[in-house]
Amino acid sequence: MPSLSNTVAAKAKQPSSSSSGRALTGFTSGWRILLLLTLLLASIGLFLGWNVKASWAFTLEYRGYKLLTLLIVGAAVSIATLLFQTITANRILTPGIMGFDSMYILIQTLLIFLLGSVGFATISPYFKWALESAVMLGAVMILTSILFRGTARSLHYLILVGIILGVLFNSLAYLFIRLLDPTQFSVLQDSMFASFGSIEPSLLLISGLVFLLAIVVLYRLHSELDVMLLGRNSALNLGVNFSQRTFLVLALTAILIALSTALVGPISFFGLLVVHLTYRLCGSYKHRVMLPFAAILGMLTLVFGEFLLQHIFQFNTRLSIIIEFIGGTFFLLLIIKQGKA
Repeated sequence: MPSLSNTVAAKAKQPSSSSSGRALTGFTSGWRILLLLTLLLASIGLFLGWNVKASWAFTLEYRGYKLLTLLIVGAAVSIATLLFQTITANRILTPGIMGFDSMYILIQTLLIFLLGSVGFATISPYFKWALESAVMLGAVMILTSILFRGTARSLHYLILVGIILGVLFNSLAYLFIRLLDPTQFSVLQDSMFASFGSIEPSLLLISGLVFLLAIVVLYRLHSELDVMLLGRNSALNLGVNFSQRTFLVLALTAILIALSTALVGPISFFGLLVVHLTYRLCGSYKHRVMLPFAAILGMLTLVFGEFLLQHIFQFNTRLSIIIEFIGGTFFLLLIIKQGKA
């Protein structure tokens, strides 16, 4: 009889046969994480120290807040996507399918419609962050409590209802968008894309503390997440309370996504891109390896991408727009590849 480790490995379909995986065959998972961490530290050094024209004190303070935003959002979105794919056993899904992005756009639209462009611009960032986080997290928790009753199909019902609600939120948002004047619409367009600049330091501190608490809870579940990769029936036979653990993981996923979306805005395909690179490069199916690998890779992608965009290519655009373009293209390739399989 195959051992549990071998069974989990087979279920996880390790991508060691990929060209990128073969290139790192001589490295253990620990060395791969260490290599990635070294690249992250080098990127942070470049991001903070390249082309400094003002005083170091001002530059480090300005770039430091932006750096913390990139680190928190990169890690939170990557880990949330990895967890969501683990419990759904589907590698083309992201937490965005639950309607987070649509709900965020609806909240922005309603705020601009009710307060006007001037009122929206002067609203307290703390109130806005708390409102967006509470609404997105509360909606998912209520939905989960109602639909996730422990039956085999509840998770599928939950995703299906999330898709339907996402369409509903989009429809409501477009209805109110048609009632906006051109100035209000211009303000709304600006808020629809993720922005990593001008985040309040106190919000970064609160977000960082919430993120660390979620990571501590998650890391204690890493062995059970490995077993959940086998599916519901196998996990139940191996002593894992699948319904309870799935509810907890969904709650933590919702916290991480709501946190990052309220902080910078929606970035739908970023997590999908990072998690698939993690599958191919980390060299292990175990979540105690994949979780830190995905978090570091997500941080590295955002920090190095922002460095290239600002200091090398000097593009006058947002990093989130380029990420969405590359991630969307990657998503289409995944769909085509799975359709041929």
